[in-house]
Amino acid sequence: MSDAPPFWWEKPDWRAFALSPLSKIYGIVAGRRIRRATPPTVPLPVLCIGNFTVGGAGKTPTSIAFAKAATAAGLKPGIVSRGYGGAFSGVHRVDPEHDSSRHVGDEPMLLARHAPVVVSSNRVAAANALRQAGCDFIIMDDGFQSARLHFDYALMVVDAGRGIGNGHVLPGGPLRAPLIDQLVRTDAVLKIGTANGADQLIRNAARAAKPIHEGVLKPVSTAEIAGKPLLAFAGIGDPSKFFRTLEDAGGIVKQTRSFPDHHPYSEENLSELVQSADRDDFTLVTTAKDHVRLLDGSPAAKAFAARTLVLEIELAFGHPQTASRIIRETRERARHRLLNGSQV
Repeated sequence: MSDAPPFWWEKPDWRAFALSPLSKIYGIVAGRRIRRATPPTVPLPVLCIGNFTVGGAGKTPTSIAFAKAATAAGLKPGIVSRGYGGAFSGVHRVDPEHDSSRHVGDEPMLLARHAPVVVSSNRVAAANALRQAGCDFIIMDDGFQSARLHFDYALMVVDAGRGIGNGHVLPGGPLRAPLIDQLVRTDAVLKIGTANGADQLIRNAARAAKPIHEGVLKPVSTAEIAGKPLLAFAGIGDPSKFFRTLEDAGGIVKQTRSFPDHHPYSEENLSELVQSADRDDFTLVTTAKDHVRLLDGSPAAKAFAARTLVLEIELAFGHPQTASRIIRETRERARHRLLNGSQV
């Protein structure tokens, strides 16, 4: 969510409590939808990569990690994505060479570098399109709460620093539905990072007998940024996490600029960033998601992108067999489902 209020990620205060009546109503509706969901199925294993809250938690690098692991296991994974805004009424397979992030979204463009991606608001149609294209394992990027496609395994991603924020349901907090309703359908939790902001959630998940996995986001390479004075900018769910990653990678972050998630950079934005960088002789650096949007912009945006470094990151699991085990269990559950006639 691009305009998530900062108080969502702080200790509950008067704003969260003032919105409690609305949060209660929203929670009742969202919880009922989750409990009563009987989503349609497809004859393929479906792994859902979701999160409990709105905002960035690390779903995209997690989906990429599973696409790589599935490919390494000899499978042909495909990724179902709603696309930013969810405006697609039809079914569209992302072409990373010719599509634009303005059309399909920045995340699908990144995902399509690693596996076929189909964008649609109709997740069943998207999964069937991937099946027809030869895919034999479906990764659903988000969609846990929507109940539009049955999944065989739900891995919920949580940022170790932010956790579930103030613990309130929308609009008083970032939770998409009451935590207890979400945990019932969760198969495992993946904590990304080493901070302790998610400790209470982890304890709740452990009490619910949900497996807890760990992972960290690591730069693919640090050679270009190590030791350089940087002007870092990002329009993602949690820009501060990107800035910390730069520092951990050896970059010297002199200035930062934060923009809303999925921000379309204006000429004024780019001019201000260039002037600041040139004035102090700082190197511009951004995320892969932001860079994709810049490359799809005006000639000036493309020129700006050419002079901007990109910090590529990847997910490293705490245990090297985590991904393969989850993929194997997802396939086993799907096999059991199909053998027992659960396919609609």
